[in-house]
Amino acid sequence: MNRNGMRSIHPGEVLNKEFMEPLGMPVMDLAMPTNWPETEIEKLVKCQLRICADLAIRLAIHLNTTPEFWMSLQSTYDLRRAQLRHAGL
Repeated sequence: MNRNGMRSIHPGEVLNKEFMEPLGMPVMDLAMPTNWPETEIEKLVKCQLRICADLAIRLAIHLNTTPEFWMSLQSTYDLRRAQLRHAGL
């Protein structure tokens, strides 16, 4: 949670809950068309990997979104985490 009571949401959680689960899409079905390693997609879905610009473009193409959507999720997550770390300063 951050100071306003909202928790930081990792882009991998959004990917999983808003795209993969509703579509019944296993990790392999996203890894293959994006040409991104399955292990890396797995880490992303587990909120253990950051989204880089290249992956944002690939996700946007295959999920009919925009790279900006994914990069915004990542930067918002990063900013909220940093705010939590610096809250006591």
